[in-house]
Amino acid sequence: MQLQQKKLNMLNNPVTQTIDLGEGKVITLETGKLAKQSDGSVLVRMGKTMMLATICAKTDAKDDVDFLPLSVDYQEKFASNGRIPGGFLKREGRLSDYEVLISRLVDRAMRPLFPEDFHADTQILVYLISHDENVMPDSLAALAASAATSISDIPFNGPIAEVRVARIDGKFIVNPTAEEMKTADLDLMVSASAKDINMVEGEMKEVSEEVMVEALRIAHDAIKKLCAAQIEFAAKLGKAKREYSHEKNNEDLKKQIYDACYEKAFNIAKQGNPNKKERKAAFDAVKTEFVATLDAEFAEENAFLISKYYHETEWHAVRNAVLETRVRLDGRKLDQIRPIECEVDFLPSPHGSALFTRGETQSLTSVTLGSKLDEQLIDGAVIAGTNRFMLHYNFPPFSTGEVKPMRGTGRREVGHGNLALRGLKQVMPADCPYTVRIVSDILESNGSSSMATVCAGSLALMDAGIKTAKPVAGIAMGLITDATGKYAILSDILGDEDHLGDMDFKVVGTENGITACQMDIKVDGLSYEVLTEALMQAKQGRLHILGEMSKALQQPREDYKPHAPRIVVIEIAKEFIGAVIGPGGKIIQDIQKTSGTVITIEEVGEIGRVEISSPNKASIDIAVARVKAIVAVPEIGAVYEGKVKNIQSFGAFVEFMPGKDGLLHISEISYKRLETMDGVLKEGDIVKVKLMEVDKKTGKFKLSAKALLPKPERAPAANNTAKTEEN
Repeated sequence: MQLQQKKLNMLNNPVTQTIDLGEGKVITLETGKLAKQSDGSVLVRMGKTMMLATICAKTDAKDDVDFLPLSVDYQEKFASNGRIPGGFLKREGRLSDYEVLISRLVDRAMRPLFPEDFHADTQILVYLISHDENVMPDSLAALAASAATSISDIPFNGPIAEVRVARIDGKFIVNPTAEEMKTADLDLMVSASAKDINMVEGEMKEVSEEVMVEALRIAHDAIKKLCAAQIEFAAKLGKAKREYSHEKNNEDLKKQIYDACYEKAFNIAKQGNPNKKERKAAFDAVKTEFVATLDAEFAEENAFLISKYYHETEWHAVRNAVLETRVRLDGRKLDQIRPIECEVDFLPSPHGSALFTRGETQSLTSVTLGSKLDEQLIDGAVIAGTNRFMLHYNFPPFSTGEVKPMRGTGRREVGHGNLALRGLKQVMPADCPYTVRIVSDILESNGSSSMATVCAGSLALMDAGIKTAKPVAGIAMGLITDATGKYAILSDILGDEDHLGDMDFKVVGTENGITACQMDIKVDGLSYEVLTEALMQAKQGRLHILGEMSKALQQPREDYKPHAPRIVVIEIAKEFIGAVIGPGGKIIQDIQKTSGTVITIEEVGEIGRVEISSPNKASIDIAVARVKAIVAVPEIGAVYEGKVKNIQSFGAFVEFMPGKDGLLHISEISYKRLETMDGVLKEGDIVKVKLMEVDKKTGKFKLSAKALLPKPERAPAANNTAKTEEN
């Protein structure tokens, strides 16, 4: 009864919290009105943007689960922006890539803050229900999710918050507007608790490592305000966290496994073996040897705990081996890059291709060039339009020697592809006429496959003849720490090092600066000094990789492949667009049919942009000539080859330019006086004429054929002849 009364009071008087970020940016948190049957729900409002976040978690965990089954979905309702979805169904369906990327941002920010022993199925849903064009919603999604979790009874070591920090005209701005972002040279999404940064992702225009660290400082200062407000907000509700017991443990078995296996695992780790399968077999043998010492029935009953405790033992052994010996699992030094092999023009039919192999990671990447008709149509609640630069990353199960069902593109593939795209996008030429699609197929994977995609993508673009500003490379960094403050920064990490490490930090850039980054930090208390050191070590690794790539191809090819489509762009005055298209598209269709080209026209400001594409240069030349003839402006004094369209008694009308007729008066046909037009010209005759005059009032054209003929010589006068004879 008391609980029902409390809920009724909240409905009548919702609990709110206001956060002022400065510069007129005010965020309001509210609970108690919407979605009250969830474990936690919060309405976040900034301007006219409203976002509802809910969280629900089961009470008990499934048997033999040692991880958090967390799902996060961010979805934008089309009604939030006054739009109706496109397509046949006219309703929101599967998440768009954009929504998946924001879902990943929230997931990566929230997941590390749940207790390690909390294993109940948990679901976070974030809905954009009202959109303000001046407020970018992605920077509020994690705040909403964290606030909903903080006020719930679900255990959570937060709160956290996420902000966007951009550098615009040299000034850092937190949560800028979409309009302000148009001139930004740095765009970072940063997630953190009040104490530590735990997730970073963004793109930038070749900025320095120092600039990026400064952006992180500014972002963290803003996040501290958001976290403090959430703590105050949760205190107003005073909801206690639930008690749970999701793990069964056997401390004696745990110690037994550690004592029996740690030293053996440590020795395997410190020896260093570059072969992934051999390393795995060696570690598995240690576990198998230990299990053989146990009673068979006991081992079967405790198989889950044995695997769990052995994994923990191996985790400690490998980390300590790296910290003590400064030698890595595959025998490399901390800053050593795996052997690199690059090959371009690997595939004969695509418009560009590259094979990039780094250690046991390999990407086969192709580039396809298309016309405007190949643009990607984007139909989102907030973002709608077209996209002419795409990168698709594929991670088939054979790349890791596994057997898995093929279920379409996964979130990981979307996220990795987006990171590579953001890094390469910064060097794409602004005037590139093509729709460009890059496809990276990962054929082998042992860490850093997204960074291999960057390297292969850069080479494939250059192989295709795209005039990228500079080559781009990517490197994945790792970090191992211990309680004493000892740490090791690892360059070009393996898959095992990603799993065993405290940080996964991917850095993309040119020789001049960073173009994209993605960072997940799994340890508390990472200092800016260590972060800066990691960035500088990443820079040295990036420069080394760029050097290896240059051995295959140093700069974009001078020309496109012979079989690649050629595109010519002609800018015409806006008033000529209709003339090129013709009534019902008659003229443009005829040009395409007779020339064998594909032509698109779009209005851009005060000009018309005519794009003509074909793999055949001769076809393009024909189409270009036709279009230029239509839009050409007649010039007085210019000579034209025209067709006689109509004969009159006073002369002929000649079409000297497409759609432009002029009068060739009977007196301008010849120096000889013509009494009639009979037999002089007939319809369809081709005649050379000179434009003599354009009537300013009527716009009519006056042509002359005789102006192009040699003037006849005059006969000598009679009296002059007589005088000559007398002399």
